[in-house]
Amino acid sequence: MVTLTVNGEPQALAVSHETSLLQLLRNDLGLNGPKYGCGLGQCGACTVWVDGVAARSCVIPAHGVAGRAITTLEGLGSRVNWHPVQAAFEDAQAAQCGYCLNGMVMQAAALLAREPHPSEERIRAELSGNLCRCGTHVEIVRAVQLAASRLAANA
Repeated sequence: MVTLTVNGEPQALAVSHETSLLQLLRNDLGLNGPKYGCGLGQCGACTVWVDGVAARSCVIPAHGVAGRAITTLEGLGSRVNWHPVQAAFEDAQAAQCGYCLNGMVMQAAALLAREPHPSEERIRAELSGNLCRCGTHVEIVRAVQLAASRLAANA
């Protein structure tokens, strides 16, 4: 049995010790924001927040985050109330296939929470571990800059 909080809701689930956090989120809780990409923690598609820190859920054992707070893309915002990063990605048309979108948004939101006014170089460095095969990197950087400017304007 593993107990944790996912998107603000307490959860208690019976999962094996081999179950990854990604498997628990997708298979047991039906949360499809985090994606299975490489299974090695290298592509970023599975990124979630663990206690507010961006982490690769495919390589984290579910039992390793017992008692912790997990935030997925679904918990970051919703269609009714987008997180500013989600809204900026939509407005900047920063996705093509959308497979990398989860990781890019979660990593970008974590960056802006820590560093509200990042330079373009800092944004690129922060997102460098998230792979996008469609090549929308320019639009993604623009989306993060747009989100940063909107957050600064509302501060």
